[in-house]
Amino acid sequence: MGITYIDGEVEGVTGKEAVRFLIDSGATYSLLPLNVWNKIGLKAKRTLEFTLADGTTIKRGVSECYIILPQGEGHTPVILGEESDEALLGVVTLEILGLVFNPFNRTLQPMKMLLV
Repeated sequence: MGITYIDGEVEGVTGKEAVRFLIDSGATYSLLPLNVWNKIGLKAKRTLEFTLADGTTIKRGVSECYIILPQGEGHTPVILGEESDEALLGVVTLEILGLVFNPFNRTLQPMKMLLV
């Protein structure tokens, strides 16, 4: 469930774009709205099926981009959203960047990394 926002940037093959992400600890992948992923030149690499909170199933294209947050940066998979979709920051991106969302103070913190 998303409860706070964070400003960042995403970079694709044709440029970089500022994005305000809703941190959504219930979302697996991050999502970019249509206008954002179009501006940075992303194309679908595959199509996946997603289940929404109400149980509805939808299909969306998935691509990859470079994400830049104040706490770190790296490559991440992203869902190619539609025009009315809100930018979401999902747990896969957070894990790639070594971050965890603290719901008590609504901040991103470094993840305790384990090598077992």
